[in-house]
Amino acid sequence: MPFETVNIFEQDFWEINENLEVLRKESNAESILLVDKAGQLITSAGDVSTIDMSAFASLSAADFAATSQLALLIGESEFNTLFHQGKNLSLYVSVVAQSVILIVIFSQKTTLGLVRLKVNNTTKKLELIFARIFNKLGTAKERKEDEFGEDFFKEADGEIDSLFT
Repeated sequence: MPFETVNIFEQDFWEINENLEVLRKESNAESILLVDKAGQLITSAGDVSTIDMSAFASLSAADFAATSQLALLIGESEFNTLFHQGKNLSLYVSVVAQSVILIVIFSQKTTLGLVRLKVNNTTKKLELIFARIFNKLGTAKERKEDEFGEDFFKEADGEIDSLFT
């Protein structure tokens, strides 16, 4: 069950951070960011002090959305990974659990092949974590709907509408 914005539980957050730090060390990357598809930073690993995180997260999500549209134009459902090569730094971008964008920033101290290999390993672990999160969120939503019932939501919508008319 993919979500555009992602809510993370504390225990899951620390597990995600641990996996990102292992990925950073094993791939010899400069830094790693995890962004939801709405462009909100979830967490990061490594030195990101020189990056405008809000702009970077938003632009990364927009970049991925634009590339997804390009994929559709050529008959692909989506591209799961993107690669941007720069003179000093490069980006390797990958989708995790259909809702989260993993961005690895790396220099010439490592290789694209190593980054790809380590990202694939980490993605499998992260997908298990996000499946657990989405399951918790789905269960919580179902409990709220059961608790309040359909009539409550209809009545609440009606009351909100009457405030603006």
